[in-house]
Amino acid sequence: MGSIFASMEISATALAAERLRMNLIAENLANAEVTHTPSGGPYRRKGVVLGAREASAFEGLLNAGATPGGVEVLKIVESQTLPNQVYNPSHPDADAKGYVAMPNINPVMEMVDLVSASRAYEANVSAIQIAKNMVTKTLEIGR
Repeated sequence: MGSIFASMEISATALAAERLRMNLIAENLANAEVTHTPSGGPYRRKGVVLGAREASAFEGLLNAGATPGGVEVLKIVESQTLPNQVYNPSHPDADAKGYVAMPNINPVMEMVDLVSASRAYEANVSAIQIAKNMVTKTLEIGR
C-alpha cells in the first residue's frame, strides 16, 4: 500500500512543478509588451529548471529502500538573450535613434510550452486517479 502512496507523492511533486511552469508562462505572456521594469530595461523571459527529486538523508533513514523520487524546481532563470529592437520613435522608452527595447517573448513558443505543461499536468492527474482507484479496489477486497 505504501508504494501506491509513493506514486501519488511523485505525481504530486510533478503537479506542483507543472503548475509553477504554467504560472511562469502566464507571467511571460502578460509581460510580453513591458518595456520598463523596476530593475530597468524590458521584461526578461523567465523559465524553470526542473530536476529529479532525491530522497533526503533523513527520508532515507526513515524509509530504507522506499525513495519517493519525483520532480523538484531547481531554479527559476531569466533569459539572457538580447531584447528585440523595434523602431517606434513615439514610444516614451525609445532611444535617441527611435528604437525601443522590447521583451524577446515569442507568444507562439509560450503557447507551445503552455500546451506541453498542460498535457504533463493532465497526465499526472490521471496517474493520481489511477492510483486512487487502485486503493479503492484494494479496500473493497476487505468487505
